[in-house]
Amino acid sequence: MYNILICDDEKDIVSALQIYLTADNYQLYTASNGAEAVRLADELELHLILMDIMMPVMDGIAAMRKIREKHNTPIILLTAKGEDIDKIMGLNHGADDYVTKPFNPVELQARVKSQLRRFMQLGGGSVKNSQIGIGGILLDDKDKSVTVDGEPVSLTPTEYEILLLLMRNPGQVFSPKAIYRKIWQDNGYGSENTVAVHIRHLREKLEIDPAEPRYLKVVWGQGYKLVEQ
Repeated sequence: MYNILICDDEKDIVSALQIYLTADNYQLYTASNGAEAVRLADELELHLILMDIMMPVMDGIAAMRKIREKHNTPIILLTAKGEDIDKIMGLNHGADDYVTKPFNPVELQARVKSQLRRFMQLGGGSVKNSQIGIGGILLDDKDKSVTVDGEPVSLTPTEYEILLLLMRNPGQVFSPKAIYRKIWQDNGYGSENTVAVHIRHLREKLEIDPAEPRYLKVVWGQGYKLVEQ
């Protein structure tokens, strides 16, 4: 059973999401503001959070900041059509993905399943060659840990999956659309901006100087690659 938290102050939106996500393996919880979402994130074992931005008491951005202090639970942002600034702001503060209001039920269900699948895969289970090392970066896919020069690094599930993809294919250039297809399992519009935000977060966490990266390189006009210096 997957525990999903729906956080939105509009009752009609919450009701619609509950209808779209009715499934035997989903236990749905609701919150009407960011403060309630933070409290429930601490009290419950959540597998996914659907988070609106504009809410009373505490908005979605502030709530994501608080949740990210303790939890790597995937967060899908709920945004209004055309609110590109809110989408980028949300990704900057820890959201893994976003869906646009009014919701397409099929798209919503696909994005929820994608995030749940990725999060559960990060929960454990051994794979072949579980340790991958490139320079000072060591990734262990058995216990889902990453260290840089011996120091542990905390990544969100999406950041981890992007890093894993690049480390399994050192030197190979991946376009933003290719990364989006592989990680999000989707050909979504606007994928370049979404991937760029997560790449920047990875640089900030992995590089001594993100402006002069040792590992995570951009190939202008083509995409990104991970190299060993």
